[in-house]
Amino acid sequence: MLHVSERAVLAAGGSGDEPPVTIPRDPAREAARRELSKRMYHENDPSLLQRALNAFWDWVDRLFGAAASATPGGTVGLLVVILFVVAVLAALWWRLGTPRRRPVSAAVLFDERPRSAAEHRAASEAHAAQGHWNQAVQERMRALVRSLEERALLDVRPGRTADEAAAEAGRVLPAHSDRLRAAAREFDDVTYGGRRAGEQSYHRLAELDRDLERTKPALAHSHASTTSTAHSARQGAAE
Repeated sequence: MLHVSERAVLAAGGSGDEPPVTIPRDPAREAARRELSKRMYHENDPSLLQRALNAFWDWVDRLFGAAASATPGGTVGLLVVILFVVAVLAALWWRLGTPRRRPVSAAVLFDERPRSAAEHRAASEAHAAQGHWNQAVQERMRALVRSLEERALLDVRPGRTADEAAAEAGRVLPAHSDRLRAAAREFDDVTYGGRRAGEQSYHRLAELDRDLERTKPALAHSHASTTSTAHSARQGAAE
């Protein structure tokens, strides 16, 4: 009796009286491999994507199975833990809001093209009319600082930041120092901090700009007071 792995009997027609045809093991294996590699045998095989998804879901299933076995209460206990974590994260998100990226460094206030205070004001009003409050706030802050430069209350310095401008202007106009610092923070938050300005922010800045236009600098008052005192002293001495 011949071993099955050593020969294959091919019934290719003919009478049963003919002797069987035998094929050695290695050629038979190669012939079977070639036959099974034909496309007709693999038409219903899962695609590469399907196999990857199956492997992923098998991994997720094993992961949850391991977590459930380590959690008191099994699968129900694991679901309770997951729901609790989701609830805590949702509460933190609602309480703290969307995280905002703070500016790593303050960039310069003006771009390379110099414009007058009137041009910056016109641009800010045009943005405000369209409801573009971020751009309106930016242009109004630039108009404010440019106006102080045009009045010679600040020296013209292209690399100045909003914080620097507010600090320098606060020394000349001390009555408005707090509002100047708040305006600089608003500009930085909108421009570099990823925040969105609103209509009220713009109107606060526009009102500050108008108030500064009507305010005389502290240096002028000090100089006038000194001149008046000196004049009175000279008058008294003459009399």
